[in-house]
Amino acid sequence: MAAALRERWPDAEIHWLVNATYAAVLESHPAVDKVIAFDRKGIGASTRKLNLGPIIRFLRSLRSAHYDITIDAQGLLRSGLFAWSTMAKQRIGYADARELGWLGLNNRVRVSEGAHTVDKMMALLAPLGITPSVYDMRLTASTQAKDEIRSDTELVEPYVVLAPTSLWEGKRWPIERFTELAKRIADSGLNIVVVGAPGEEPQCQHLLELAKQGMPIIDRVGKTSIATMMAIIEQSQAVVANDSAALHMAVGFDRPIVALFGPTRKELVGPYLQNDAVIQHIEPGDAMEHKRTEEGQRMMQRISVDEVWNKLKQAIG
Repeated sequence: MAAALRERWPDAEIHWLVNATYAAVLESHPAVDKVIAFDRKGIGASTRKLNLGPIIRFLRSLRSAHYDITIDAQGLLRSGLFAWSTMAKQRIGYADARELGWLGLNNRVRVSEGAHTVDKMMALLAPLGITPSVYDMRLTASTQAKDEIRSDTELVEPYVVLAPTSLWEGKRWPIERFTELAKRIADSGLNIVVVGAPGEEPQCQHLLELAKQGMPIIDRVGKTSIATMMAIIEQSQAVVANDSAALHMAVGFDRPIVALFGPTRKELVGPYLQNDAVIQHIEPGDAMEHKRTEEGQRMMQRISVDEVWNKLKQAIG
């Protein structure tokens, strides 16, 4: 969306409001002039204590920027409130935004429920006369993060990134199978970098034990910033991941991917236009609900190591 807006209006001032946790994903993007980091955790804690000062000041700062156009690409009550607070002449968003989020909009766009998330977001540009035939989905890693990767002696040799973690247990491919896959990758002569967020180390323990046995596994779970993880992914030979942030970062850097999907609708939120890179086995009666752990795990267990390894070899060439 930002790239399309920049192409349409090269001299526009484009700001992006995002949860502070993910601000680093956008800070180096050439189409974004300013990232507005929303301290969701801190402001949320203050609001629950009936201290409304922080949220009021934040909303006032949005209005004082005097935006001409605001686009709510999330479609929730909170984002609808932010859109309304800007008092922009055009406040564009989804007509069916959840939690009554559409109340903050004055230009409501109806989008097919069966559309991919990328297509849904790009449809929000139609009221502005922007309908690009090709989407620019490239991400940009920061110069500092790239320099950090270049100076890391462990990341000199070609490597495959494994992202075995997920917030939801129903989305996780069994760690024992990631471990077997890592052995095959190592036997092929490539190193392995394991990535994950802080607190996800226990999910990877079985896999990381291989490093103690002398295998070429580089542990970066909880040890990098988001910016550094982006740079690691950008320099990789390929990425094997559950439905997670690492997977979609790999799409943004045009890296070969193998996407392991269970109770997630790939036609809605899978790697855009890369269904061939997805391994998923759906059977009649499956509930496509990632919060139902047992059913999700049952679906993930249908994915074999052999098919992931064969797909990875094909992806790398």
